[in-house]
Amino acid sequence: MPTPASRRRTRERLAELRGPAVPPRPLDARALAALAANPGCRRRALLDGAGVDKGALASRLGSPAPFGQSQFAIVRGNSFEAKVKADGGRELLRLLGVEDPGAVSVPDLSASGPEGRTARTALALREATAGDGWTLLDHPLLTLEVAGSPVHLEPDAVVVDPAGRWTVVEIKSFPMIDGSADAAKVGAAARQAAVYVLALERVAALTEGAEVRHSVLLVCPKDFSNLPTASAVDVRKQRAVTRRQLERLTRIDEIAEALPEGLSFDVQGRSAEELSAAVEAVPHAYAPECLAACELGFHCRSRAREEEAVQTLGRSVRGELGGLTTIGAVLAAARGGGGAPRASEAESSGEGGPEDPAVAALRRAWALRQEALAEAEAAACR
Repeated sequence: MPTPASRRRTRERLAELRGPAVPPRPLDARALAALAANPGCRRRALLDGAGVDKGALASRLGSPAPFGQSQFAIVRGNSFEAKVKADGGRELLRLLGVEDPGAVSVPDLSASGPEGRTARTALALREATAGDGWTLLDHPLLTLEVAGSPVHLEPDAVVVDPAGRWTVVEIKSFPMIDGSADAAKVGAAARQAAVYVLALERVAALTEGAEVRHSVLLVCPKDFSNLPTASAVDVRKQRAVTRRQLERLTRIDEIAEALPEGLSFDVQGRSAEELSAAVEAVPHAYAPECLAACELGFHCRSRAREEEAVQTLGRSVRGELGGLTTIGAVLAAARGGGGAPRASEAESSGEGGPEDPAVAALRRAWALRQEALAEAEAAACR
């Protein structure tokens, strides 16, 4: 268990890595969901934990990523959210299926600093659970410990019913057409909501009579209008996966302490060459999915391609190839030239050799390809 002194040392070390004059970029549920999807990437874990602006860092490295929303989309999203929460929360409760909620309590959650807001949210949740009416918490602030560091999370809303059940509400601007929305976007929203559920469960464990529902309310525009419609989304699977992945994350303090002194990701005070060297000092676990979830995805892809790493072909392919870690080694194994260089003990075990199932499958596929090419060439000559 980290001590207060070790936590303070970790915060100081992360501030050094980020740059003393650079304010930390806070993590959010979307980033945590993406981080949990790739728990083996030490690079992202460290940069997110240190609060480094990965978008600015990617631009300095020459590989900017097309992330972010347009100003028009942000304004439209804010307008839609205000419409959903209109009438003192009664409109949102109608979407939840409550036609006559009576008086709806909307407590003031403002406080000084994130710690104050977190404490105020926890108090409001306890008071709402002990009450006998409906309560709407507008943008509450929750805390979840990730890799030894606290992360503050802000869901769109949390509804507490008279029975003490807490429901997470996710408000999105993508449309729900004929009762269904884009599956990929719904999946991303479910993973994001699962992070909020995990954070709420920490508060519920200290609140008598509280229960966090694993069915969240997803609110979207109906068809092509600005009218809100809603659907319940079961996030039990996403919650279990996210919890397991977050628990497996390597501790940020261990990653930071392993780096050489003087290394920094300060995009304002370091040259592009220094930043590139700093980034390469931290191991990464690139996968094609990173392009849609991480600002450094294009930079990591470029490096993986330079190394001919099989990760560029996807996680499933990487898993099937076992000890063959480069595309060159894969082609050599398929042609019968052996696998990747490896230690003598690995060679004696047969891994990467002819008895390796991956090598045997590659050679069989290569032989079939050569037969098909020979048949095609013979047919063309006739």
